[in-house]
Amino acid sequence: MRIDIITIFPEVILPVLQAGILKRAQARDILTVNVHNLRDFTTDRHQSVDDYPYGGGAGMILKPEPLFAAIRALHPASTARVVYLTPQGTPFNQSFAEAFSLESHLILICGRYKGIDERVRTKLVTDEISIGDYVLSGGEIPALVLVDAIGRVLPHALGNYESAQEDSFSQDLLDCPHYTRPAEFEGMKVPDILLSGHHKKITDWQHEQSLRRTAERRPDLLKNIELSTEDIAYLKNNE
Repeated sequence: MRIDIITIFPEVILPVLQAGILKRAQARDILTVNVHNLRDFTTDRHQSVDDYPYGGGAGMILKPEPLFAAIRALHPASTARVVYLTPQGTPFNQSFAEAFSLESHLILICGRYKGIDERVRTKLVTDEISIGDYVLSGGEIPALVLVDAIGRVLPHALGNYESAQEDSFSQDLLDCPHYTRPAEFEGMKVPDILLSGHHKKITDWQHEQSLRRTAERRPDLLKNIELSTEDIAYLKNNE
């Protein structure tokens, strides 16, 4: 998979790509991430990437010329997805991460200032994505959120692929509690069921804990899940 990131602050993005799962995914040729400085696609001696908005108002707008030039220089196929990171976009979630992971080429545009020229959105952008209902200084952090979320669900990116599939939201429920050694710490004990070695009972317990945690913390998620009769009975008994 190839991801190209267009930004005016490559130094924000590059260090994150050199650590952890993203570093391993690139080393294994599972994922290729290229970071492009938008100023390299300007034509004036000041390398101007922004200008005042027509009609007045506060803030600056990223100009269309360098953005068009940057994207065209990448020679994207017709199937490439051009993603603009903006608070106005569709909220990003695990389903998006998994869907994007099936693409062969993503181009991420990191917005700055007041936004980008509308002609870029109309002509080039295929997807507008938001990571939350708040405003950041630019699209660099949202771009890293997408790359990390997408990269970790690629096959073989993690040492154990099942780990990604069992994360919160991958199965529509929040993840269950997890414990590790020691079995007792400062008077707090690991639940006996996890020490029992009975895999079916452990799996059932983990599912029930996921249901409970989701009901407590994100009840809105349960509206989109087809619950079994046992699930419904469990939730009613633990209200």
